[in-house]
Amino acid sequence: MRTLGILSLRFSVLILIVAVVLVLFSSHSILTHSILTFCFRSSTLQSAVDSDVFSDIYHSPEVFRLDYGEMEKKFKIYIYPDGDPNTYYQTPRKLTGKYASEGYFFQNIRESQFRTDDPERAHLFFIPISCHKMQGKGMSYENMTIIVKSYVESLISKYPYWNRTLGTDHFFVTCHDIGVRATEGLPLLVKNSIRVVCSPSYDVGFIPHKDVSLPQVLQPFALPAGGNDTANRKMLGFWAGHRNSKIRVILAREWENDTELDIQNNRINRATGHLVYQRKFYNTMFCICPGGSQVNSARVADSIHYGCVPVILSNYYDLPLNDILNWRKFSLILNERDVYRLKYILKNVSDSEFTTLHYNLVKVQKHFQWNSPPVRHDAFHMVMYNLWLRRHVIKY
Repeated sequence: MRTLGILSLRFSVLILIVAVVLVLFSSHSILTHSILTFCFRSSTLQSAVDSDVFSDIYHSPEVFRLDYGEMEKKFKIYIYPDGDPNTYYQTPRKLTGKYASEGYFFQNIRESQFRTDDPERAHLFFIPISCHKMQGKGMSYENMTIIVKSYVESLISKYPYWNRTLGTDHFFVTCHDIGVRATEGLPLLVKNSIRVVCSPSYDVGFIPHKDVSLPQVLQPFALPAGGNDTANRKMLGFWAGHRNSKIRVILAREWENDTELDIQNNRINRATGHLVYQRKFYNTMFCICPGGSQVNSARVADSIHYGCVPVILSNYYDLPLNDILNWRKFSLILNERDVYRLKYILKNVSDSEFTTLHYNLVKVQKHFQWNSPPVRHDAFHMVMYNLWLRRHVIKY
């Protein structure tokens, strides 16, 4: 994509140079007009090609393209030093499993060009709070809260940066709900700072346009990404999981015996075969993503990775990267009351509509992939872009 952008720029510059030269040296006004018309049309065509690269899946493709480039050039983050090495450290416990997003962010921020050792150059300040190690030691929520509170208060007293904005230019990252709960003992941290949390809802006090939804991705993926395989998707819809919420109970009760919907009211036992659960994503058109006992879930990212159009079945779900991506271009977003009409809704999606949804879904897969080192437009960079947008609303 970077190569395409360079070629586009060179092409446009070349057209401009040719036009100027011919205007200056041509004595034939008709010829000059024709050449200028050609140049204008060629430039317009090239802009259309550029726009198509960023079209469909974004709310404002051109704004995203330009602003993302500015972020890459200018954005700087200052990372506070670690606290007690027995309780805080810059890389959480692991980079695998359903909470891997937190670990990847901690590692990626250290490897990226966004990090600065000069706090005076920083747009935002990262507080490296991670509760994984404390959880592994069996520490209670109460003790975690005390430790987190002590650490943040030490930063406030030791450094002048928090007090300049009362913490509105500070942020922390946590994918597990224990990290959210452990910060609740410091109300100013919750109220003022930017919280980057996995797939949140208002139930955890998530504040849209201040806080950021962290894509929760189960990594490494067990199988390659799906895509351009709509002909293989014979099953209308699929869901398997624990009935640990009201909507899941209703979903299983209403549809578990249906022949066109593969709805299973429990997780698929590994004894049934190798990667049976993951392979079902390859064979299904729509993957149902109902809220569970916790709102956060890696099921949405799984659906995207395997090319199965996600059906968000929740009364409220602050979708990851929602400020940037137009989720209605690659998913279905339903209210919980729609569960009774689920099959009718899915069957009412035309073949052409489904093909478009699937095509756009493949285009967003790169945004839900964590890498080390980070790669342009991957999950880390999209979260960074969300933070870049947040810096505009900070009041000094």
